[in-house]
Amino acid sequence: MPTSKQRRETARRRLERQIQRRQEAAAKRRRRNLITAAALGVVVVLGGVWLIVAQLGGNSKQNAAAATPSAAPTTPAPTPAHAPRTSKGPCQYAETVQTLTNPDAKDVGLPPDPKPTPSKGTVPVTLTTTQGKIVITLDRAKAPCAVQSFLYLTGKKFFDNSPCPRVTGPKDRFSVLQCGDPSGTTGGGPTYQYKEENLAKANYVKGVVAMAKGSQPKSTNSQFFIIWADAKTLPKNYSVIGTVTEGMNVVEKVGKAGNDGSNQAGGGKPTLPITIKTARVTG
Repeated sequence: MPTSKQRRETARRRLERQIQRRQEAAAKRRRRNLITAAALGVVVVLGGVWLIVAQLGGNSKQNAAAATPSAAPTTPAPTPAHAPRTSKGPCQYAETVQTLTNPDAKDVGLPPDPKPTPSKGTVPVTLTTTQGKIVITLDRAKAPCAVQSFLYLTGKKFFDNSPCPRVTGPKDRFSVLQCGDPSGTTGGGPTYQYKEENLAKANYVKGVVAMAKGSQPKSTNSQFFIIWADAKTLPKNYSVIGTVTEGMNVVEKVGKAGNDGSNQAGGGKPTLPITIKTARVTG
């Protein structure tokens, strides 16, 4: 018969084994949680592409790359180079961890955000492209924050040498040329986002220029689209910033040439490629 000392020793060993099993189980849970958090971080970044979200099949759309995510990473999500910043004025241009760690984003700082935001006057911007010249006349009254951002990015030469990554046609229920992403992926832009403006008054007709956005509010970025045939089926989610006053024939030429169908949201890369060589304020 075991002695009291032996019984205590057996109980102690049993307790140590129980504690070890609990610690191992807790460690496994922490590893699973870290992997899940990292995977969610990647999905958020991929899902945060600034696409036109159209009523095609009733779903929010992503680009083809985002539709085929890779296996869950085994390392933590990337750490941003600096803490997210938000401007202090009425536009509140805002960075997030996701935008700062998006590999397709380009950090050019935040636009000036004066109070009040300039809301009067028009500004012509000339896009010199590989297919010809396009002049966009920005209207501050339509979307003051978006126009201010567009002019800031133009001054930073952000749009220079950027391919327009997407075009859609009538079969997609809306006909637009989407530009403004230097990475040429429909997943890039600067590292900040901002609010949508005057949506109730938006009218998506031929020649209108509007800002693309993600599926969430305040996700407008640098990407914009030019409507080359009426797109009245688009929901009123996109800030109108102006109109094309010269060069609609260039946009129509690219639109009518078609696309490769590679974008699950509709359309794809233009069959007739077009790249913005320079974007400059003119006049």
